[in-house]
Amino acid sequence: MLKDVKNHDKPLYLLVDNGSLRPEATLSLRKLAASLGNAAGVEVSPVSLLHADRVDAGKLGGEAAWTLLPFLEHYIERGVREFRVVPLFLGPSRALTRYIPDQVSAWQAKEPALRVRVAPCLCPSDGSGDGQVAALLARAVRETLDSSGLKRPQVALVDHGSPVEEVTAVRNRLAVRLAEMLGQEVGSVAPCSMERREGEQYAFNEPLLERLLHRPLWRDGNVVVSMLFLQPGRHAGPGGDVAGICARAEADAPTLHTVRTALLGEDPALIDLLAERLRQVQG
Repeated sequence: MLKDVKNHDKPLYLLVDNGSLRPEATLSLRKLAASLGNAAGVEVSPVSLLHADRVDAGKLGGEAAWTLLPFLEHYIERGVREFRVVPLFLGPSRALTRYIPDQVSAWQAKEPALRVRVAPCLCPSDGSGDGQVAALLARAVRETLDSSGLKRPQVALVDHGSPVEEVTAVRNRLAVRLAEMLGQEVGSVAPCSMERREGEQYAFNEPLLERLLHRPLWRDGNVVVSMLFLQPGRHAGPGGDVAGICARAEADAPTLHTVRTALLGEDPALIDLLAERLRQVQG
């Protein structure tokens, strides 16, 4: 339900993700926004850039999801001119570098007083946030080792795959930090992508997870798939694309055993980093 704005001079805070057609992604976003609001002492609205408004409201507790443009329009019409955006994005994707700036510029052409401040992503290019995210990943791997009883498995750090090399650079930096943190607890840590676009210009996404799992060292033993995903959905949720890749690889290699970690959004410590990002656009 949209809040009733009584003081138009105060900014509205948004926790923004890319959006998904899966209801569990929106429900996760709402939970994170509520936790962030409690930690920061302000109300934070869960808003997706795209897709989520097409999810049946009946699957979302009767409350339809909001996407960015209708949300901005709703509150701009009610006199709000200050918005603060906390991105639920690991790296500097085009959603942050192009989509949001373009949409805000279009609105500012109509409403010159509009001010939208966007916090940095969780792992900007200066490396701030890398240590905190790597610590979340390390904790998830260790919890998986404890629950599975695996000893010194290989670790595949998998993200979605991106057409933006700077986003893939985040994954690669995190793989280095994760390997340092886990040390001798695991065999090795390798970054990989769930998928990539065709063309040599996108080869920086390699290796793909399916190819990594077919390499000799990997196909012959235990592999922890470290999930560099924030929320559940078509890719990272139960029965999602990553799970399918692992199942097919195991079918091809009977000696291979994979187990996936929890998602980053399931760790309450993520809120600490999101609260840091919110403070960067406060005031």
